[in-house]
Amino acid sequence: MAIRIKDILKDKGLEVISVDSGVTVDAAVRKMMERNIGAILVYEEGNFTGMFTERDVLKCWVDRGPLDKVAIKDVMITDLLIITPEDSLEYAMSIMTNKRIRHLPVIDKKRIVGLVSIRDVVKFHVGHLESEVHYLKDFIISENE
Repeated sequence: MAIRIKDILKDKGLEVISVDSGVTVDAAVRKMMERNIGAILVYEEGNFTGMFTERDVLKCWVDRGPLDKVAIKDVMITDLLIITPEDSLEYAMSIMTNKRIRHLPVIDKKRIVGLVSIRDVVKFHVGHLESEVHYLKDFIISENE
């Protein structure tokens, strides 16, 4: 049975952390630090417009200077790869690995329903593998009795 992104979201929860496009990079970074997250979604007038990540903080700091003077809308990522709740775990892992990205917005019917990080993917995948190993050990033991 293939693991779907909706399984990860069900386990993780559906809360989406976001900021308005007019906030400064400094404010977005503070919110990311408060929530212990590596990426934040950006909205403008209620519409999803982009994402800002830890890597973007470094680029902004080097290229733009003081983070409290730069609007998030001027440095956010707008050309995003996305996934859907029905996509497989393997598909998400493939995108993240091949494109060297760590966060994927999840969109269902043109609406953001979550954000999946590489940490979420690995955590869910390892938990699933541990369950499989436990099941197989129990099966082998019961077959040998």
